This record gives sequence, C-alpha cells and structure tokens, in this order.
Amino acid sequence: MIKVAVLDDYQNAFQQIIEVDKHKDKFEFKIFNNPFNDEKEAIVELEDFEALLIMRERTPMTRTLIESLPKLKYIMTSGMRNTSIDLETTKKKNIIVCGTEINSNPAAEITWALILGLYRNMKQEIDNMFQGYWQTTIGFELKGKMLGLIGLGKIGTQVAKVAKAFGMEVCAWSENLNLSHASELGVLPMSKEDLLKNSDIVSIHVVLGDRYKDLITKKELGMMKKTAFLVNTSRGPIINEKDLVEALKDEKIAGAGLDVYDKEPLPQDHKLRFLPNALLLPHIGYVTAENYSKFYSQMIENLESCLKNKPLRIIS
Repeated sequence: MIKVAVLDDYQNAFQQIIEVDKHKDKFEFKIFNNPFNDEKEAIVELEDFEALLIMRERTPMTRTLIESLPKLKYIMTSGMRNTSIDLETTKKKNIIVCGTEINSNPAAEITWALILGLYRNMKQEIDNMFQGYWQTTIGFELKGKMLGLIGLGKIGTQVAKVAKAFGMEVCAWSENLNLSHASELGVLPMSKEDLLKNSDIVSIHVVLGDRYKDLITKKELGMMKKTAFLVNTSRGPIINEKDLVEALKDEKIAGAGLDVYDKEPLPQDHKLRFLPNALLLPHIGYVTAENYSKFYSQMIENLESCLKNKPLRIIS
C-alpha cells in the first residue's frame, strides 16, 4: 500500500474526479485542501508519504523539503513543466517526477475575461448593481484598439485570433518571435519599446525564466500610454510587483488585470487588493473541470505506471 498525499486541493476536486475506493488496494490517499503555513509544517505533515500529487505554482518542492522526506519516491505534478520542483535533488535521491498534459485554451479565455472586465468596468458595475446603482461608468470599445502581445506561443496565438475577431490591431514582441508565424496571423512584429508605447492593452504570454523576470518595471510602465491596461495571466515575477503597485496608485496607466502574483495565495493585506484600478483573479487561468480531470486522472495513471516500473510522462 502506497501512502499518497494530494496537496493544495483548494476546491476539493480530487475526490470528485477520482473514484478513491477503486484504488484502495494500492493507494492510501490523504487530501490537503489548504496550503501549508510554511516549509516546516510541510515537512512534518508529509514525512510518511511515498508519493505526492501536486499542483504547480502551489507548494514548492525545494531541496530542503525533498531531502526532509525520507520515504518519498514519486512526485506527480500537473503540467509537463514545474519550475518549483528542484529536479537536481529529485535526481540525486532517485525520486521519479512525472507530469500531465494541460489545456492551453483556458489561459487564453481568462485573458479575455480580464480584458473585457477592464474595458467595460465590470468589477465596478457588478459591485454597484448589488448596491442598487445603475450605469455608473462609461466603458471603451475594443474595435480599432491596439493589443500588444508579449509572447506569441500557444496562448498568445489564441489571444491574437480573438483580438482579430473583435476587429483589433495586434502587435507582438518576444526575444524569439517567429516572424513567419506572426505574419500568418496578421500580427505586426515590434520592438518591446514600440509595443509598450503604442498598445492600448499589453498582455503577457511568455514563460518565466531568468530573461523574463522583472521584464516590466517602472521604466517599461513609464513607456505605456496613460490610458493603457496591462494584463498578466502568465507568471507574477515577470512584472515587478512593487513598481506596478506604484504605477496603479499614481495612475501612470489606466489599470491592470492580474491572475498571477509573486506570492500565492496573494496575502490578504497586499496593496494590490486595495487599488480600484486593479482587476484581480486568484490564479484560475488553468482551473477548469476539463484540466482538473486531465491532471488527476493522468497523475493516477502515472503512479500506476511507476509501480510497474514503466513510468509515463517523466520530467527530467
């Protein structure tokens, strides 16, 4: 019997997707619905488990944590890329790490929820409706506006196609922008500086790494139009959060729509929570029934394959 910990199952979705009783001859599951207060608590709670099922961007699998779990043999993560797992340490300890498939379309969809929410003042209007008010703001149209995409990969491409359907102009920049792909989409390549200066909406769709950390700082925010909006559904540290708070507070830009943050869950007293021109979501870009079903089903499939010494979807 393998002891399996399901971490950070905030919505208690695991038992809705996996028929736990069907696996009781192989696995003894314990579900953790809340994040650990700190790494010390995680070490105490997880020391007896042989397998961890984790959601990326939630509990980090650091060297200290991994080395403090003597029985750990398997880590199953959502997605095929999880930078919060110390893979050098898992390799050293012969711990098998496997991933899952992930749908990219939910992130593109949530991007448009944020853009539309910002452009039509939906947060204010929804709040005001519940308080008995009627038509308190004036929104903007998307048609004819310029959308600047930082990154034109899978998600950026989907966002670009929707923008075109709305009748928007679209430009893009990244360090490895595929010019022929941009041309096929009718997307105008630009330098980062020109994109920031000319875009009415800037939306981020690059993968966080050393080259993209603090990509947007006070300097870049200062290049944007005062009427422009910034949207981030990628990773929090791509934008310097302190600089963004200051820019929003001083109304250097019109607003920001965010689904990702430096620290998650976002602390209750974080300054972003108190800014009227910040539209905030709790990192739900990938949180869909379809994705969760894929994550948890493939995690179990991976774990069963490991027990047969034929591991699937190995992350190395």
